[in-house]
Parts: sequence; C-alpha cells; structure tokens
Amino acid sequence: MGLELRQQLKLSQQLVMTPQLQQAIKLLQLSRLELLETVQQELLENPFLDETEVETEVSESSEKMTESQAEEELVRNADWENYLGEFSSTSKQAMAREAEIPEDGLSFEARLASKPSLDGHLNWQMRLSNFSEKEIAIGEIILGNIDPNGYLQASVEEITGMVQASEEEVEAVLARIQRLDPVGVGARTPQECLLVQMEVLEYDDPILVSLVQDHLEDLEKNRYKPLARKFRLSMEDLKDYIDLLQTLDPMPGTNFSSTEPHYVSPDVFVYRYGDEFVIILNEDGMPRLQMNTFYMDSMKGAADKEKEYFQEKMRSAAWLMKSLYQRQRTLYKVVESIVRFQRDFFVDGVTKLKPLILKEVAEDIEMHESTVSRITTNKYVSTPHGIYELKFFFNSALDLDDGSQVGSESVKALIKQMIADEDTKKPLSDERIGEILKERLEVNIARRTVAKYRSAMGIPSSSKRKQYF
Repeated sequence: MGLELRQQLKLSQQLVMTPQLQQAIKLLQLSRLELLETVQQELLENPFLDETEVETEVSESSEKMTESQAEEELVRNADWENYLGEFSSTSKQAMAREAEIPEDGLSFEARLASKPSLDGHLNWQMRLSNFSEKEIAIGEIILGNIDPNGYLQASVEEITGMVQASEEEVEAVLARIQRLDPVGVGARTPQECLLVQMEVLEYDDPILVSLVQDHLEDLEKNRYKPLARKFRLSMEDLKDYIDLLQTLDPMPGTNFSSTEPHYVSPDVFVYRYGDEFVIILNEDGMPRLQMNTFYMDSMKGAADKEKEYFQEKMRSAAWLMKSLYQRQRTLYKVVESIVRFQRDFFVDGVTKLKPLILKEVAEDIEMHESTVSRITTNKYVSTPHGIYELKFFFNSALDLDDGSQVGSESVKALIKQMIADEDTKKPLSDERIGEILKERLEVNIARRTVAKYRSAMGIPSSSKRKQYF
C-alpha cells in the first residue's frame, strides 16, 4: 500500500479562552477590595490608563454618533464614575457625601500600636526575671512550642532533644513559665492549666481541686446531680464552686492571639424608600479611569515596534474598562433580580426568606448560571436587616402541607429564635422544635433535619444547653 500526501479542508468550531475573556471572568468573581487592588495594579503597569478627578461631559452631538465613533469615544474618554452612576437607582446628587475632615497631627498609621504577641510577652518577662542564660535557652524552645491558646504542644522528652538539658531542668523552667503572665500558659492539659491558676490564687479547697482533676468532663456535660451526691453538697453549694471555676481562664493565650478581625466592605447598598427599594453600587474609593491622551497622541509619530506596544496596551486598557463596565452591569442586574425574588426578606427579615436557586435568577436576567455564580462569589450587600453575602439569598426549599415552599434559611432563623426564647432550665428538644415548626409553618420536618440545622448554626444539643441554676 503506497503512502501519499493529501490536502483537505475541514470546517470546525472551537471555543478559545482569550486572555481578555479570562480577565473578564476573573473580574466577575473578585471581591470589592480585590477589585480595587487589581485596578490600582493596572494603573501602575499600563501607561494608557489614567485616573482623573474631572468628570467628562457628554455632548449633545454624541447621540448622533455611529457605533464605531461611540466606541472610539469610550476608549478615549471613558470615566469609571460614569459606569457606576449608570447602575444606581438614585441620582449622583443624592449620593453626595460630606467630605471627612482629617484630624490634625500624626497620620492614621502612626497612631496604631502593634498588638504584643504571646511569645514576645513571655520572652520579655523571662529576660526581666532572674533566668540564667541556660534557662533562657530552654525557655525559648518551650515558647516556640506553645500554640495560640497557650498550651504546650511538645513533650518534655522532645524539648530535651532540642536543647542540651535534663528533663528535670526543662520541668523546672516550664513550671516558672506557667506562673508568668498569663498564669497557666505552657500547660499540657486543661486540668494542669486550671490547677496552676488555682495554686497562684491560693484556691486550695479539696473539693475544688477534685472537681478540676477528675470531673471536668462531668462539668462540661452538666452532670451536676451526680457530683452533688458524691461530694454531699447542695445544688446551691455546688453552684458556688462552679462560679469560682468560671473565673479561671482555660485558654490563657487567646488574649494575645494574632488573628485579626475580617472586615466586610459591601459591594451594594439596598435602601428602602417608601414601598420601593433603592439599589446603589458602592463606588467609594474606586478610581475613575480614562485613556491617557498623551500616549494616544504619541502613537502617531511612533516607530513600528513602539506602535505595536502602544496598540497592545491601548487594547488592554480599553478591554479592562469594558470588563469593569460589564461587571458592574451584571452585579446590578443580579441584585435587582434578588430584590424582586426576595422582596419579603427585605421587608420583614430572614424569617421571610424564600427558596431560590441560581437558575431562576439566571433566567430572569437572561444570563448563564455560571455568570450568576461568579458575580455572587465574595460579594456582600447591605440591607435594612444587616449585611449578607449574596450567596445567602440562594437556599433550598422545604415543602409545606398546602403545596407551597419555605426557604431553609427561614427555618434556621425560626429555630435560632425559638432556642433564644426557650426556658434554659427546660430547653427544647429537637423533636419538640420539629413539632412547633409543624404548628407554625405546617411543614413536616424530621428530628434529624432539625439537628442538622442546629449543628450548622453551632448551637449545642438540649442536654448541653440545660442550666440547673
């Protein structure tokens, strides 16, 4: 069989993810703070992007422009503030804010003091105390193995392997560290931590010591009656012991934790005005972008290689502004659709939240589900009832007896409210909560479903919620 070369024409379609399309998709799922960082980075890297404080006036003749002329005008005079202004259900004048008057003196950063770390606080105390150089060397190894809660995560044998010292020397240094501030730090168990604090405070009652040494689990699980019988105490006397134990700190290192709070900057504000809701995109701090006219004019006399570079950067700048425009447009449409679907929530609160899925919003705004999923990721909306993530409004449905449905988040809110209002001496069981939901909502919900929702909200069981005093 002979071999031969042939030419063949074949028509096919192929989906290609261009860098510009990848950038547009990435911008959709960025949070507001991440978006600000991205825009600032592009301003630094792309000479064709410029930030201006002068609003671009739109002439009356722009209405008569052709499509190509309008696009060219957008590239040259695009204003980021105008993009945001289009997607606001109130005028720019209504959104005007009074300028904040900066305080005189030092900058804001200069007024902040860094929070001391647990390691630094203990090291400082060791060096101010009469620790020898060898004890300080052992102490530094110990401090390096203390977790944020203040507990030692290495055994004495492991520490002796890290430093040339005997187990007795390590135990002696550890005992001294445990009596530094905060007292009990470096303990290996909760019992040891509390016993050290009791020793320093001179709480030497035998019953109190026995409660800590042998019955912490019973106290945690509210097994008070067996303890009262064992120690021949009344419930009032046992309560006095428990109140005394509650003044101790089982996690002494948490006050020095370096974990910083997570602050949320809402992407959208929804205000109620009469019977309507006003939607405003958060434009605070967002730079207003336009094309740099200096570099655009420089393209005319540039060499071929320079012109190619200029054209690439100009296209990148124009695409970024279009992508930002599309992102804000999509975000506004999605929030507008959510307000329509979840109007009862915006009026009455979480208990009126309806079941909603991405497909319903996608069909409402005529976009793909993946687009709705991306634009609702890491986005927050400020509502009359608090700040919520956009994903919060999408929840599963539970069927009611009359054929209608109720959102799972509404059921969770009712469960949380019932537990908050319960008698702590007779807490509601999961089965009883299910019966109350049946009476109020006419919804058949199993006990295990109630338990699942309760656990998801971090609420303990009825036996752990019960209070005897």
